[in-house]
Amino acid sequence: MSDVGRLLDGGAPWIIAELSANHDGSLQRALDTIDAIAATGAQTVKFQTYRAESMTVDSDRPPFRISDDHGLWGGRRLFDLYREAGTPYEWHAQLFAHARDRGLVPFSSPFDAGAVELLEGLDCSIYKIASAELVDLPLIRLVASTGKPVVLSTGMATLAEVEAALSAARGAGATELVLLSCTAAYPADPAQSHLANIAVLREAFGVPVGLSDHTPGIGVPVAAVALGAVAVEKHVTLGRDGGGVDSAFSLEPAELADLVRECTAARAAVATGPRFGVRPGEEETARLRRSLWVVADVAAGDVVGPETVRALRPGGGLPPARWDDVVGRTFARPVAAGTPLGWDALGAAGA
Repeated sequence: MSDVGRLLDGGAPWIIAELSANHDGSLQRALDTIDAIAATGAQTVKFQTYRAESMTVDSDRPPFRISDDHGLWGGRRLFDLYREAGTPYEWHAQLFAHARDRGLVPFSSPFDAGAVELLEGLDCSIYKIASAELVDLPLIRLVASTGKPVVLSTGMATLAEVEAALSAARGAGATELVLLSCTAAYPADPAQSHLANIAVLREAFGVPVGLSDHTPGIGVPVAAVALGAVAVEKHVTLGRDGGGVDSAFSLEPAELADLVRECTAARAAVATGPRFGVRPGEEETARLRRSLWVVADVAAGDVVGPETVRALRPGGGLPPARWDDVVGRTFARPVAAGTPLGWDALGAAGA
């Protein structure tokens, strides 16, 4: 079974911890982040494999700058941003080995042929196509030709573009495909998440669907798992106060651990179909449901009323719903306080 098959067959959702640019230019910080991820219960760590030259042109012209009004990276040159954020190729072997030593499955998003060649040399077992590259069908075909599972993020994509990407991947030999619903805003507002897309993608294309999330916190991904997402991808940093280019929309390790726990709970909560009545684990509470109890010592001929009978915990007596049927009736015999009321204790209705 492939790594993806094993991850999707597990009892917990597949959690993808994205290192991205949160190494902040330090190999040691990257290694420490992998250690922190491994301690949270996440199963995988993902990198991004590119050089600035493979992403854009070293140019000062306006098309090669982030728009000034962008909340995080406004006015920055694309080339400078990618040069700062990129994970050096010479780190990859050590990062992959370190992740495997910590029990994590490492994989990456390649952005060109050279990146794929590097990753193949590291026996990368899964490939991820980033949202902006979903329209790069030659890159998708190259990745798919490795025969490895391919995860495709769908931020900004139309359904037609998703169909074209899946068709390209299948045509090049990919047999295991996963889609990630995504909003490619950094950070994203939860109201922009459109989690209903998860069911649409699953029904339209018949493949497993997860979520690549850039919102703050863990609320959106937990909701996504409750709606059927099989995987959640979140950026992870050792500390948001470090000020890295991705830190504002990244989780700290303790938050990632919360994500793992709460997504697992969400999966368990929706894993079974509807069931009403007493369910496993409710037996003792069901025994304590209210019933009618005699609350004062009574003699034969005394009348059932609030002074002699009340609805109290536990069960054992007549249901409280039968109050209207017993109030005003007389006791047929003496009954001690603390006795559950049964029909055998009652005689004819009172005057």
